[in-house]
Amino acid sequence: MNRINQKLNESHKLLSIYFTAGYPNTNDTVTIIERLEKSGVDMLEIGLPFSDPLADGPTIQASSTEALKNGMTSELLFEQLKDIRKTVSIPLIIMGYFNPMLQYGVEAFCKKCQEVGIDGLIIPDLPVDVYHSEYKSIFEKYGLINVLLITPQTSEERIRYIDSVSNGFIYMVSSASVTGSNSGFGNTQTDYFKRIADMKLKNPQIVGFGISNNETFKQATAYGKGAIIGSAFIKYITTNGIDDIDKFITSIRPKS
Repeated sequence: MNRINQKLNESHKLLSIYFTAGYPNTNDTVTIIERLEKSGVDMLEIGLPFSDPLADGPTIQASSTEALKNGMTSELLFEQLKDIRKTVSIPLIIMGYFNPMLQYGVEAFCKKCQEVGIDGLIIPDLPVDVYHSEYKSIFEKYGLINVLLITPQTSEERIRYIDSVSNGFIYMVSSASVTGSNSGFGNTQTDYFKRIADMKLKNPQIVGFGISNNETFKQATAYGKGAIIGSAFIKYITTNGIDDIDKFITSIRPKS
């Protein structure tokens, strides 16, 4: 069973962290992964930096720009991750845009993901229809889960189609904005979370965008299986470095 599915079967609410590979420094990638696992994070999204990250707000855009300056590429990321499964057991997902994967070669990219122990991909700009018709068989050949996104504007018909195509979890974007742009959730988002929960989809939902502290984590997981934090974590390591990652994670989900 894929590590993502194993993790989704656990009873508690899941905390996933996004960070940009190669940021703050080129060789921080593995250290950050190892420290996040030790701090109790359930799942990780490794951001593959791209020059035109359409869904990302200024914080993640800035980290991507810096990572690209640091020399981060798909090839370098795979080289950094080649021994990651010797020390890390939680699910690892690469989140990035389709252009670098297309340039690398989709099948070659998926094969490399399998070789280093990646469990899934999140590709915001790969439409579900194109994925389903052209790439689903390749992803499945290499044991990769493709995590698809929905927003408050996604129609019920399309949500059910995405659910039928998915085999892991659905990334539930909290609002129609870029990452890092919200500081809390109002009634509109809460109603949206409840509406999706009431659809009784076969795939659990994990909420992303706008989660930055314990309060928003609780709000996001009231109806969903878990929550993803990206911009707030990147802001933290930008200010504090990577040595005290545990303090950030404890502020989101205090240890019992």
